[in-house]
Amino acid sequence: MFDVQHWLVSLPPIAVYLLVAGVIGVESMGVPLPGEIVLVSSALLAATGVVEPEWVATAAATGAIIGDSVGYAVGRRGGRPLLARLGRRFPRHLGPAQLARAEQSFARYGVWAVFFGRFVALLRILAGPLAGALHVPYRRFLLANAAGGLVWAFGTTYLLFTVGRAAEHWLKDISWAGLVLAVLAGLASTWWLRRRAHRFETAEPTPDAEPVRAGSE
Repeated sequence: MFDVQHWLVSLPPIAVYLLVAGVIGVESMGVPLPGEIVLVSSALLAATGVVEPEWVATAAATGAIIGDSVGYAVGRRGGRPLLARLGRRFPRHLGPAQLARAEQSFARYGVWAVFFGRFVALLRILAGPLAGALHVPYRRFLLANAAGGLVWAFGTTYLLFTVGRAAEHWLKDISWAGLVLAVLAGLASTWWLRRRAHRFETAEPTPDAEPVRAGSE
């Protein structure tokens, strides 16, 4: 992550914003990319004044919402065969076991899997295509998608920005310690959401759980 941040420093701010939106957007379409690493690195960069936190967060949220929506459209059109092809192309991230866990999450939690999926690497990649393949109603999907994207993007960015600025102020002579503190604070900030979201990855389907039905409102 530190190498990513050093590389971002060499880019003009507009390029950083576009990169954040692009990487997170493509990841949300179903392609495994380090979206969260790019967001965390950019948020820490904002704490140094190189880029603006509001634009980092806006870029991340925009990429997440649009990327998930594109993934939804592709998944709705391609269905299960598309997910199978993605699994063969990225077996470590989107193999049969990962797909099965993601489907269990949707069957048990419905659109809440989309919201909390933004905080889980597996569902962050699969939420859009899988929701489309399962024919989750788009309006419900978009609401959960937008809410999750905004909370994740602005929450992560501004918490890391705030802690990073405080660390820079009090730890000027040991900047590496401030950076480590900011990273640890960023991880701690999503602790509750990640614990809640972890249930989506490990949950076993219950007898009364009903899968999402196509066309249900």
